[in-house]
Order: sequence, then C-alpha cells, then structure tokens
Amino acid sequence: MRRIKVAILFSILLIVLIVGLSLWVNFRGRRPAKEEPLPRIAIEGADSRIEKIRFMEEKKGRKTWELEARSMQDYQDQNRMVLEDVKLTFFAEDGKTFTVTGKEGTFHQDTKDMELRGDVVATSSDGYRLKTQKVNYHHRDKKIETPDVVELDGDSLWLKGRGMLVDVDARTVKLFHEVKTHWKGGRKGLKG
Repeated sequence: MRRIKVAILFSILLIVLIVGLSLWVNFRGRRPAKEEPLPRIAIEGADSRIEKIRFMEEKKGRKTWELEARSMQDYQDQNRMVLEDVKLTFFAEDGKTFTVTGKEGTFHQDTKDMELRGDVVATSSDGYRLKTQKVNYHHRDKKIETPDVVELDGDSLWLKGRGMLVDVDARTVKLFHEVKTHWKGGRKGLKG
C-alpha cells in the first residue's frame, strides 16, 4: 500500500515538474506582444471628448438641420464644441437639402453659429457644388460667408471669386471680388 502511495506521489510530482518545465520554456521563449499605442487625443483644456456625434434640430415636427462629426471636444466654460470631419445638412421647407462638409469646425452652442475649416465642400440637392477653405455660418440670419476664394459649379453655371455671402432662406449667393463666370447653357436652376 505504501508503495502505491509513493508511486502516486511520484507520478504527481513528475507531472507537475513536466507541466512547470513546459510552461517555463514556452514563456521564456515568447516575446511580449507589441501593444498598439492608443491614439493620442489632445483635448487641451476640453471638458470632454466624444467620438461619432450627431445633433439635430427639429421645429414643428420638421427637421431643419443635422450635424454629424467624427469627434467632438466640448469646452463648457466657453460654450463651444470643436469638431473633426464635420457634415452639416440644412433641410429647406420645399424639401431641398444643402450639405456642407469640412475637416474641422467650431460650433457655438449659445448662438448655433459655426465655422468650418479645411477643404470645405457644399452641395445642394439641385446639383450645385461649392468649394472653399473656410466658411462661417450665422444661425440667426441663416447666412454663410467666407473671405476666401470660392468655386461654384452647377449644371448650367460655373463661378469663381473671392469673398462670398449665401442667404440660405432667400437662396441667393453673392461673390464679391475677382469674379469669373462661365455659362454652360441650359435652363436648369433658372427661375422664370
């Protein structure tokens, strides 16, 4: 009986030794996996940072505008948000839409004013496309402006100039300096 107990004890010790040796060999030869560094997020005084945001304003059951961004940094003491990869869409009462995109933006929460910077592109549902580097949107007046060079392209018209004012409600565009125009022909987009 004693021999059986010694044999069992010896077998258990042998198994523990083999398992321990095996683990030691495997862990010693294994290099730690490379940890991918977390993306550096410099919030520089922001109160919070949120990824993938979407805001919407609705009046009388109708969506009036929608704001989407890849990320947002919120500065509560300044009542503003700094946005990355921004898309802002306006919805007109007649069903047409006007979408503006840019690499970076600042949204002022108290006034709903917004600045967009970096490869700003605006498109309308009736086929017009506007390109510039920076625009400012004034919510109270529903106006968009820029002092920069602007290029506007549509089915029947191409415009280029420096300095622009868009009245969203009146659906008018004014270019102020160094304006060049190319009429492509056709009547699409013309009133009357």
